[in-house]
Amino acid sequence: MTALIALIDQVAIGVYFLIAAGILFALRRYVIHGEEYRSSYFELERDLSRYRRTNAVTAMIFLAELALIVLGIQAVVVPELLQDRQIEALVAVARTDDGVFRTPAPAPPASDLGIDPVAMPRSAGAANQIQATPLPTATPVGTIIPSNPSIGCDKPEARLLIPGNGMRVFQPIPVIGTVFADQFSYASIEISGPSTFGSFQVIDEQHVEVREQAEFGQFVPAAYEAGEYEFRLMVFDITNTLKASCLVHIYISDPLPTLTPVR
Repeated sequence: MTALIALIDQVAIGVYFLIAAGILFALRRYVIHGEEYRSSYFELERDLSRYRRTNAVTAMIFLAELALIVLGIQAVVVPELLQDRQIEALVAVARTDDGVFRTPAPAPPASDLGIDPVAMPRSAGAANQIQATPLPTATPVGTIIPSNPSIGCDKPEARLLIPGNGMRVFQPIPVIGTVFADQFSYASIEISGPSTFGSFQVIDEQHVEVREQAEFGQFVPAAYEAGEYEFRLMVFDITNTLKASCLVHIYISDPLPTLTPVR
C-alpha cells in the first residue's frame, strides 16, 4: 500500500493531465449530443442523444472525483506517512545499545608480612542450603517524581507500566501495559497538558488486544513543550462504549544532564 501511494504521488501531474483531457473530451461529447438532441425530430433519436449526453456528464463527475482522490492522497496521506517515518527514525536513534559495561577488578595487593591468606572454614551443611533471593522489580525508565495518584489503573483491561505515574519523560519511550475487553474494538492513547491547552489529544490507537504485559505503542515527547501532562489509555468495545481506562501523570522535560564528558 505504501508503494502504491508513493507511485501515485510521483505520477500525480501526469494523472492530472489525463483527467483534464478526459473532462474536455466528455464536455465536447456533451455539447455535440446536446445539439443533436435539440435538432432531432424523432423521439428515438432524441432519447439516444439524451442518453449519450447523460453518459458524458457521468464521465465528467467520475473524473472530477478521481482528481479529488489524487489530491487527497498528496495533501493528507503522503504528509502523514512522512511524519510516521520521521517518528520511527527518532525512535530508532533513541534505541541505542551501549554494549556490556565491564569494570575490571584489581588484583589483591601482595602481603608484605609474608602471611598467606587462608580460607575461612564454613559449616558442612551450608553448601546444601538454598538461599532465596528477591526477584527484581520492574522500574520504569526515567525519574519518578511525587505526583497525584493514578486513576483507574487497578483494572487489568487498561493498565500502564510505562509510562509510570510521576515519570519524567525526556526521550522516546515504549508504551507498555495491557489492553483488552469483552468484544474489544480499539484503544486510544491520549495526552493532555500545556501543549494541548488542557484538552486530551489522541496520539495513537491500538486495534489488537494485549492480554499479557507487552509493548503496544511509542511515545515521542519531542513534539510537546516541558511541563506536567496527563497520559491516559482508553479501551472501547464494538459499540464504542468505554470499558476501562488508566490515567497517569507524567512530566515532560529536557534531557537530564549527565557527568559523562562529551568528547
